[in-house]
Amino acid sequence: MVRRPLFEFWYEFASTYSYLAAMRIEQAAEEAGVELVWRPFLLGPIFKSQGWDTSPFNLYPAKGRYMWRDMEREAVRFGLPLYKPNPFPQNTLLAARIALVGLDSGWTPVFTKAAYMAEFGEGRDLSDVQVLSGILSGLGLDPESIMAEAQSETKKSCLRRLNEEAQSRGIFGAPTFIAEDGEMFWGNDRLEQALEWAARQARRSDLPV
Repeated sequence: MVRRPLFEFWYEFASTYSYLAAMRIEQAAEEAGVELVWRPFLLGPIFKSQGWDTSPFNLYPAKGRYMWRDMEREAVRFGLPLYKPNPFPQNTLLAARIALVGLDSGWTPVFTKAAYMAEFGEGRDLSDVQVLSGILSGLGLDPESIMAEAQSETKKSCLRRLNEEAQSRGIFGAPTFIAEDGEMFWGNDRLEQALEWAARQARRSDLPV
């Protein structure tokens, strides 16, 4: 039996292209034979370190217009709905903490996809506690206990550590994919290339369990 290599998926809930990646990454990772590791984090601190107080898609209007048109094309290609959230980008701090709560129990992937669908598929506000509670309830989870844990010092510290790790590893945007050998790929359009790299490196090492 050959061990499945780890494949890290670093994503930010306010990121448009992370939405596209999140909705298709599980099947793609399964087909590539890699073990997917979900890494929710925040781009805000990374942008702030570069002197930005908002998304570069807002800072540079031409880039923003192109991104939204590109998102329209890609959403059609992947069969996904697309709404522009208002405001953009949204405050996704609590959503990221909730995703961290689900890692041990295994529901982070389904919550992540449901949250992205609410935000970019339905135009709902992920900073709204009621929206997040509704998502959790719809998944058969207990919003009250999860919200309490998400706002605990433990999860706050966990998210801060992830953000620090992202910066220390040179992550500057989302989605970012990191293969087990440390090779980094940025952007939804690099997902297939990243998975191919990870699978090829695993075949070369061919390490048994």
